[in-house]
Amino acid sequence: MEKDKWKIITATALFTVAVTTAIDCAWARWQIRERTIAERSDENREGHTNFKKVKDHQYNEQFIRQSLKNNVDFLGDDTIKKLSNQYVVVVGAGGVGSWVVNSLVRSGCRKIRVVDFDQVSLSSLNRHSCAILKDVGTPKVECLRRHMQDVAPWCEIDPINELWTLENGARLTLGNGMPDFVVDCIDNIETKVDLLEFAYNHGIKVISSMGASAKSDPTKLNVGDLGTTEEDPLARVVRRKLKKRGILSGIPVVFSAEKPDPKKAKLLPLPDEEYERGKVGELSALKDFRVRILPVLGTMPSLFGLTITTWILSSISDKPLEPIEGKNRIKVYDGIYQSLAGQMSRVGVPCQRIPLALKDVGYLVEEVFKGKSPISGISTRLTLTRWDPCKPISLQNVVVLTKNEQKEHEDRVLKGNESLQEVYDSKVLQLVSQRFKQEAYYSQFR
Repeated sequence: MEKDKWKIITATALFTVAVTTAIDCAWARWQIRERTIAERSDENREGHTNFKKVKDHQYNEQFIRQSLKNNVDFLGDDTIKKLSNQYVVVVGAGGVGSWVVNSLVRSGCRKIRVVDFDQVSLSSLNRHSCAILKDVGTPKVECLRRHMQDVAPWCEIDPINELWTLENGARLTLGNGMPDFVVDCIDNIETKVDLLEFAYNHGIKVISSMGASAKSDPTKLNVGDLGTTEEDPLARVVRRKLKKRGILSGIPVVFSAEKPDPKKAKLLPLPDEEYERGKVGELSALKDFRVRILPVLGTMPSLFGLTITTWILSSISDKPLEPIEGKNRIKVYDGIYQSLAGQMSRVGVPCQRIPLALKDVGYLVEEVFKGKSPISGISTRLTLTRWDPCKPISLQNVVVLTKNEQKEHEDRVLKGNESLQEVYDSKVLQLVSQRFKQEAYYSQFR
């Protein structure tokens, strides 16, 4: 009995020692962990301080140039320097506008004003260029400023959290100096028209984004004058309203010529509560539909925004864009092709077989002649005509003319034996010659 008692006492003592040792080890490990966390926290604070110092540091031009190396290699030093001095005002900081700002900053623009009254919403994250979850509920302009400062702290982002109106147009657009470019990314029709008229009347270069909603085909994206847009109800309404204000052309736009297809995306119905929010008619290109509830494929606004920035870069460089007008008129190519065959018959050529393929028509019309006549610049009722009667029909002896111009060319040059120099001025002859030289160059890669 006495022996068992001592066994119990011994076991209890050993257990107590083991527990105490375990507690001591756990306590030591906890102290080490706490010291490590504290040390890391100090390191993080120090790193944050150092980062802030780096962020606040005035980066030298060599550093900035290295960050833009690819653009410098492509566009050249002169263009990049010119871009760094450009002042761009972007009105609208949503799907399209946010991508414009983002790509301008990453391209080397250092002074941008962003005007928008709206806030980042959860449903807009699928198309915004940089917003994340924690940005939801914050002003879009502030969201852009914060993120862009992390990309290029040397860029001056001037966020204006306010609705652009014609009444405040001068202050919002010109308040920080005369901009080199104004970018319209507004979805309110009346405001959009007011902004375009304001920029046009003040002689400011402007480019406007038309409707990206209910579109999904990137191959139908175009750049052109507002007067040349196709299959875009927003552009049609804006064009009519500007025409009433005396503006017929001179507004470059990015638009999609994709035909509306209810199988792809249907316009969402207008709920009763939308009527209570204001003047519904002012916010829609189509009756009883608000622009804000048109379905948007998240990838399309980015394409519009990046196209706008590319247009700006090209405009200030020695590589200006030559937009193709009527890019998607595939159905009319056969008629244009037949116009050349008909001409051969009318001028007495016995064989109407044309040494050109139908696929060459689209190439000639769009790539070589940019979708318009070199004589008048008109892009409708187009035909093909043999240019020099002394040369055979080829890709370098066929021009795109309007129907009336084709008839006059036939009567005077092909049948009337007048020389090209007698019929056309030097400007037209030079342009046609330039197009033929471009075709000779393009042919190397076809």
